[in-house]
Amino acid sequence: MINKKLKVGNVPNLRFPSFEGEWETKKLGEVATNVMYGMNAAATNYDGENQYIRITDIDEQTRLFCPNPLSSPDGELDNKYLLHKGDILFARTGASVGKSYLYNDKDGKIYFAGFLIRLNVRDEDPYFIFSQTLTEKYQRWVLTMSMRSGQPGINAEEYKLLPIVIPSIQEQEKISSFLLLIDERIQTQNKIIEQLETLIQELRNQIFKRKIRFTDTDGRDFVDWKKVKIGDILKIGNGKDYKHLQSGEIPVFGTGGFMTLVNDYLYDGETVCIGRKGTIDKPMYHEGKLWTVDTLFYTHSFQSCIPKFIFHLFQTINWLEYNEASGVPSLSKTTIKKISLQIPSIEEQERIASFLNKIDHKIQTEKAILEQLEMQKKYLLKQMFV
Repeated sequence: MINKKLKVGNVPNLRFPSFEGEWETKKLGEVATNVMYGMNAAATNYDGENQYIRITDIDEQTRLFCPNPLSSPDGELDNKYLLHKGDILFARTGASVGKSYLYNDKDGKIYFAGFLIRLNVRDEDPYFIFSQTLTEKYQRWVLTMSMRSGQPGINAEEYKLLPIVIPSIQEQEKISSFLLLIDERIQTQNKIIEQLETLIQELRNQIFKRKIRFTDTDGRDFVDWKKVKIGDILKIGNGKDYKHLQSGEIPVFGTGGFMTLVNDYLYDGETVCIGRKGTIDKPMYHEGKLWTVDTLFYTHSFQSCIPKFIFHLFQTINWLEYNEASGVPSLSKTTIKKISLQIPSIEEQERIASFLNKIDHKIQTEKAILEQLEMQKKYLLKQMFV
């Protein structure tokens, strides 16, 4: 692959050898036909044959069809809404406007919903055209186009105006086959992570139901577990607003994870954070200095327990069962403190935490590999397209 540092004309920075000449710029409407809005039908339980794709069924990161759960369109079915080879779907409204999906035969029989627009690519390579909807250039176009009416939205006629670059079909296919290899590697990596996360959760459930027990260094059983309330073994701290702080090196966390870096901290040490409002069912572990916003509790002053054990134990609690709000999920300190748990001796906690930590470390390693693959794909999309 050649790196054209001194780019001349309408050509990409990275290009396979043997390909020459400038790329042509066209509008999507010139290379795609059969433009249509989806069917206005409610989703119902999956009937075992007819699948239904809505905006929420398209994964944000991979752009794959990832329904959870599978559904079927309600009412009478019209085959004009069936997806076929070369079909690309675009979200036309809402926060996900611009999200795209390329139909894959392996996905089976799929009807598409009304908030999606279908365009079919036949004469060009469909994956090559679709890949251009994954670039930063496309995201800028979506941002500009979607706000013209004052609210996020792009209609079919506007999507047809999307600028698309077109080299020879041979070069399109060469680029597509190369990028598809990376996609396959990313999908494999996601499956590895999914399998490890399933494994660790199954082991947690077995361990904390005491169906799996550990022994001490002499092979003897540990003492029986004792019943406690969360408030008996740790204290809960409140998060605070961070906007008055300056930039620094201390992480700020919310219920969605890392947010920014500041120059002060609320707590320094091992902690398990619990959502107060919003995402309340994703406890997180942190060691060192941190600041949490007011939607995230942190824990401290652990007694008769070790933080990493508590982190794994908290992963088995159905936190939504303790939700106190009818709207946005919420938890209070009082409710959390009253939750009953069974905990073993410190020695057994250490054995359990050490065992589960090894799997957790493997998961984090695999996630780091996935992140590198996604960065590589992002870089190539930027360099291999005009």
